[in-house]
Amino acid sequence: MTSATARVGDTVIATTDDPVIVEGNVYFPESDIAEGVLVANKAKSLCFWKGIASYYDVATDGATLRSAAFTYRRPSPLARRIKGRVAFWNGVEVSTDRTAH
Repeated sequence: MTSATARVGDTVIATTDDPVIVEGNVYFPESDIAEGVLVANKAKSLCFWKGIASYYDVATDGATLRSAAFTYRRPSPLARRIKGRVAFWNGVEVSTDRTAH
């Protein structure tokens, strides 16, 4: 079993026992992210196989990390495992821990 945690400094902003890892990015279920941390912005990008990514600013402890989280709201069929999930980068530290089950 794998668990994952996302932090900004010492503040935990997400933790899950149900991560999905795609291309080195850890995708957290939206329900496992702290409330009020994600602030939608207008940034978008296109991945040729996952689809269109939408971005969030990550706000915590009075600081805002621009476009530090992303999601694929309507992923392609090949990437359906990441629907309803958010990944972090750009200043958010993500760690995984594999435990015996």
